[in-house]
Amino acid sequence: MTGLRDFPSSVRVELPVEPLACWASVFFSLSVLSILISIAAAQAFLFLAGVVYSVHVLRNRPRISFPPVKLPLALFCLATVVSVFFAANPTVGWFAVRKLVLFLILLLAVNLVATRKHLVWLYQALFVEAAVAGIVATWQFVFQYRTVRELFPTDVYNHMTSHRIHGFQGHWMNFGGQQMLIFAALLAMLLLSRHFASRAPNSKTRTQDTSEVPAAGSPRAFWLILAVVALSIVLNFTRGVWLGCAVATLYLVGRWRPRWLWLLPVLVVAGYFVAPGLVHQRIAMVGHPSQDPALSIRLEMWGVGRRMIERHPWVGVGPNNITEVYTFYLAPGEIPRGGYREHLHDNFIQLAAERGLPCLAAWVWFMTALLWYCWRIARQRLTPRWIAEGVLAGWLAFVAEGFFEFNFGTSPVLMLFLFVVSTPFVVDRIAKTSDPGLANQGLTHGPHSR
Repeated sequence: MTGLRDFPSSVRVELPVEPLACWASVFFSLSVLSILISIAAAQAFLFLAGVVYSVHVLRNRPRISFPPVKLPLALFCLATVVSVFFAANPTVGWFAVRKLVLFLILLLAVNLVATRKHLVWLYQALFVEAAVAGIVATWQFVFQYRTVRELFPTDVYNHMTSHRIHGFQGHWMNFGGQQMLIFAALLAMLLLSRHFASRAPNSKTRTQDTSEVPAAGSPRAFWLILAVVALSIVLNFTRGVWLGCAVATLYLVGRWRPRWLWLLPVLVVAGYFVAPGLVHQRIAMVGHPSQDPALSIRLEMWGVGRRMIERHPWVGVGPNNITEVYTFYLAPGEIPRGGYREHLHDNFIQLAAERGLPCLAAWVWFMTALLWYCWRIARQRLTPRWIAEGVLAGWLAFVAEGFFEFNFGTSPVLMLFLFVVSTPFVVDRIAKTSDPGLANQGLTHGPHSR
């Protein structure tokens, strides 16, 4: 009972001192914790956090921090707005402009996540939520599989892959993209956190590093969570997500124990042989794109996107205008394949075709800047070290999947990605605040700006 009575005060210690900033931090935390459950709730809490923080800024004039990506981000936003005015249907294009508000996550995270413990709590709560979502998704798979086997016994594969598990999300791509980012962060914590390494059964390091933020829960519990998340990713049948997780795993194992990289192919082969037949068929279809609707329509879309870029290299056809003009850019005599074509299933082709090559260049600059500064923060080995390394792994996974999916354009995945990539800058800001001597080290252009 004493612990429960002390819990509110212990939480309050981890939040900003000023009341308005404190409430803004609470709303932002609730927004982050809602991303895996309800995108509507996440955006509502984000709106409240933004309003309260704006009032705090106007009244108290605090020092404002922002990751050092302001210029490429501003150019990306400007190019997006400009492209709307040249769109075939500008009305639908303004939705993409409104979505730019989500980039406030970078600002709010860096300024409202007050302590390392606060940050670790948010991550670990997301890990637990991902496990719950994974359990729900696994139940969805079992129920769907039994139904399909009963109703369509000769066509199980097509029905299982055309309507996939989605957890709490409305679409399987959103669910898979979110689980992929959580997988990368969680694996980073388990492999690179000194807290877990010092408690591992076979660890040679038995002394607890006091500079590491204590993590709630045992390594065994979080390994179980990772297993649930990984299972939900496999059953999601989204090959771009599988690729992203593979890339993230390669990076993290290379950072943890490089000599163990040789073991990964062995585990992959072993996993393939014990995997169910649906997984085998899903992998085998990669070699037969004409027989796979998901691959054949992508090839058609990428050809359409190339023609859009050739004809409108500067401003594209307009945000959210792909479906408006899609048939005009098919090859002569080509009949559009049946399927989802509201976007072109590739970040690079989509942004160039929709908003123009200058917008794509700004986006590449923005993403590269995030990678560069996160890598520099990781080199400083600030605690918790696993956060920056997990972000690098998540960035690589996000970009790898982005060759086959417009994951930068889906709000549930984008919101989680923006929060994740902001967290190394949170760690950097907290380190410099607690030790002013670090302000002259590390980043030559730090994230602090008025």
